[in-house]
Amino acid sequence: MGGVAKAWVIRRKDAHPHYSIARMQSAPSASVAPALRAQQLVKRFGARLALGGVSFEAAAGTAVGLVGANGAGKTTFIKCALDLCAFDAGSVEIFGVPSRSAGARARLAYVPERFVPPHYLLGREFLQMILALADAPYDPSRVAALAQELELDPAALARPVRQLSKGMTQKLGLAACFLLERDLYLLDEPMSGLDPAGRVAVKSVLARLHRAGKALFFTSHVLSDVEELCGALVVLDAGNVRFCGAPAELLGRFGESSLERAFLACVRHDAHTAAVGA
Repeated sequence: MGGVAKAWVIRRKDAHPHYSIARMQSAPSASVAPALRAQQLVKRFGARLALGGVSFEAAAGTAVGLVGANGAGKTTFIKCALDLCAFDAGSVEIFGVPSRSAGARARLAYVPERFVPPHYLLGREFLQMILALADAPYDPSRVAALAQELELDPAALARPVRQLSKGMTQKLGLAACFLLERDLYLLDEPMSGLDPAGRVAVKSVLARLHRAGKALFFTSHVLSDVEELCGALVVLDAGNVRFCGAPAELLGRFGESSLERAFLACVRHDAHTAAVGA
């Protein structure tokens, strides 16, 4: 892993599969609530079970990647956590506040998987709108510095959003998110649409935020990004948590040197176990 992660302890409570991710170095006091806690979270869409009792928690200040195949339930979990989608059973807390309370979102910033800002706004106007909604000042020098850090062309801020490429639009959304001073940054596929230079730039900003003590929780199909940025990952498969722990632990469990191969071995092993037990 990269220099982001320090030392971690992963706890599993076997009575109900529940995982706890906590930092050992610079650990928060016991009184500090986890940045994110899910307990037996269940979500159904009609007869289809999307989340089958998801349980884990991530301590404040940790960086966690949520990984899984298409349809595994990653975006559904995030929408449930943000009260954008009603769940059927269980609970989610953000810094100890129930997710269905508006106050739960006061300490986080979020970028959805399909980020589509109002097409008629200029890039700068979109940032101004987001900051105004958050009751935060628009500081042109701070905006310029972050745009440079993200390799977001300053000219894009003077153009209508509808004229921006997918990558530039994604950077605009990430800029709006990172301009907000929050304790948790919750990102659904933050690297979507970015070219290699953009990916490096975004990962640099995420690493900086994490070094500053911010919690990161993001989904990704690119496991090398998770390995580089995160001290822990949650493997979600068919709406269930198959693994929660350090990337090195997943590698060791399946005797693999590649995180992609370890991930495949994890989900295929559990699918085989479930089929045998059926």
